Amino acid sequence: MNDGRLVVGMLRGLDQTTNIIMQGCQERIFSEDEGVEVVELGLYMIRGDNIAVIGLVDEEVDDKLDLESLRGIPLPSLKH
Repeated sequence: MNDGRLVVGMLRGLDQTTNIIMQGCQERIFSEDEGVEVVELGLYMIRGDNIAVIGLVDEEVDDKLDLESLRGIPLPSLKH
């Protein structure tokens, strides 16, 4: 999302302004000091003007990720 958050889930619907509905969502919060924190969100609607990137996730690769050992700098918000 353009505020720096990373939300992963199953796309269930969208409209002409790219508002999307996602099911089984989780937010992944990155930290330089700790592993990735995963927050379960469930069913989630995101306004199209808040979306930075939409992409396909390879579920097999994603399931093999050890999120506890990953470290990363949190993404900053986008500036228009």
